[in-house]
Amino acid sequence: MSMTRRSLTMIPVNEPLIGAREQEYVDDCLRTGWISSAGKYIERFETGWAQYCGRKHGVAVCNGTMALELALSVLDLPAGSEVILPSFTIASCLEAILRNELIPILVDSDPRTYCMDVEHMESRISSRTVAVMPVHIYGHPVDMNALTRLAVRHGLKIIEDAAEAHGSEIFWRGGDGGIKDEGGSWKRCGSFGVVSCFSFYANKNITCGEGGMVLTDDENLARWLKARRNLCFGKKERFQHEDRGWNFRMTNVQAAIGCGQLEGIAGFLERKRTMARLYDEGLRGLPLQLPHIEPWAKSSVWMYAVVLDDRVSYDAAEFARRLSAEGIQTRPFFLGMHEQPVYQQMGFFKNERYPVAERIARRGLYLPSGQAITDEQIRQVLAVMRSVLVG
Repeated sequence: MSMTRRSLTMIPVNEPLIGAREQEYVDDCLRTGWISSAGKYIERFETGWAQYCGRKHGVAVCNGTMALELALSVLDLPAGSEVILPSFTIASCLEAILRNELIPILVDSDPRTYCMDVEHMESRISSRTVAVMPVHIYGHPVDMNALTRLAVRHGLKIIEDAAEAHGSEIFWRGGDGGIKDEGGSWKRCGSFGVVSCFSFYANKNITCGEGGMVLTDDENLARWLKARRNLCFGKKERFQHEDRGWNFRMTNVQAAIGCGQLEGIAGFLERKRTMARLYDEGLRGLPLQLPHIEPWAKSSVWMYAVVLDDRVSYDAAEFARRLSAEGIQTRPFFLGMHEQPVYQQMGFFKNERYPVAERIARRGLYLPSGQAITDEQIRQVLAVMRSVLVG
């Protein structure tokens, strides 16, 4: 029997879990007056997150989009040169490239992980290619071993977008990506490339409400990142600028929330993986492609993403409408960058096709997956899913 909205409260697609520690740290900011872009929690959060990801330096910024833009700006890539990225991603990635006067070159997705297809990437490298931006999707890492081998071979810089991969890991074979079957160790996302970028938006595995961070092992790059996020104020004369910068600063209040969240990340990740197991078990046998995890990966399961089988007569938009009518909130997959009207109007990606990105954009969505979701809510989602798909 079909459930109705009257009998089932709307289950949100994401709800953050904010605890007493975060409240304590924010109260400290308010009590002491350190509420802007200076204060002890900023450095604590930068240091803590960099160490967690195996990096030497962290530079906190106002959001993940600005993290990408700032990261690209300090690499001094020649204007008009090319950066490879997946079509299946958020517009933030492409905008960071354009705003640094670079040219985006797209690749399709792996049909199992939805991350960029590294084999396809090689065919897109040209004499003008200077960098690649791997984007870990929904918590599953890009194959960084294969990607790093290609990057090293062609002399490309890696700008890692780990915005959706807090705590995800890759079995790493070595500094050049490795070619041997033996040896290696687990390495966290955010530790790859010359720079890596994170978002701490409200739906991320740990959140500041809004916020981002750039990580690097390069001390000189870290200095430039800190200068440019803060308008490149002069060292001797504050208002004498010798380089361009922006106000991309994170507030001490945001960082305070981040510090509290970081203390609980192990529990957050375990809960996400428990949630995924419950969904896996409950959705098995339905006409859906469930999340796939490669043996070399540990996914953080940022969002639990499903793709409708082709034998289902309707698309993801209709599926979302049916679930919403039964009290289940969802979110659609990304629409590929090559299909975005604004970029087509700018003259990009003319006649380009990326079949995997196009298919999953039309047949994929993700389910309620926030930190605060309960087992009972998951059971309600499962019951509705089975009712909608099977009847």
